[in-house]
Amino acid sequence: MKRKIDLNADMGEGFGRWSIGDDSALLEHITSANIACGLHAGDPDVMAKTMRAALNKGVNLGAHPGFPDLQGFGRRRMKLPESSLRNMIRYQLGAADAMARAEGGRLRHFKLHGALSNMASEDTALARACYETALDFDPDLVILILPLTAMEEAMQALGGNWAGEIFADRAYNEDATLVDRSQPGAMIHDPVEAAANMVSMVREQAIICASGKRLPCRIDTICVHGDTPESLEIARTVRARLQAEGNEVRPLLPDR
Repeated sequence: MKRKIDLNADMGEGFGRWSIGDDSALLEHITSANIACGLHAGDPDVMAKTMRAALNKGVNLGAHPGFPDLQGFGRRRMKLPESSLRNMIRYQLGAADAMARAEGGRLRHFKLHGALSNMASEDTALARACYETALDFDPDLVILILPLTAMEEAMQALGGNWAGEIFADRAYNEDATLVDRSQPGAMIHDPVEAAANMVSMVREQAIICASGKRLPCRIDTICVHGDTPESLEIARTVRARLQAEGNEVRPLLPDR
């Protein structure tokens, strides 16, 4: 069965004079951009430049909030009171929304970053606090989640619009969570391997774990991490393979 599938990338992760990834090149291949909101990466100028470039390519904009952890790139776990967690989400959403509107666009989706995302995939209450805050801000946002995890449980309870996301450059545990980056084989660097995995998962509508186990789920979008050295070639190869299989690569939400 041929499917409609979104291809997204995390970007806008530079800061000041420092750049991470080749956002302009990635925008040639993706359909949705997850823009860092300034706490784990990014700054106002980087956000504006990245959003402007994405809109010029017809790429949808999404907010990609994380922990206030520039040094650790948002990949270090933090324990925050729920009120602080919700304020942290609002703060970043507000910044992303303002920058998007200033560039003539709007936010279409919402996706947690790094350690915050990993924690939300394990903790339904934390996921719900983040997603409820985002949907209170804008009920039309599509929430990107790791299917079959606590994230999906939270969104099923909230009843908002969500999209099941899989990762082209990551390996999976048998509980549908990502293999920790510190473990061997957690990262997939070969674009051909990544593309083959993505085509199989989309075709089967199932996560294929590192062990080979299949976990049937809804798959709507594929992520390529912008800071992965091979990200550009992975995005190019994944898109080409998906289209060769007859799938339509398109944004989660059409222009409206």
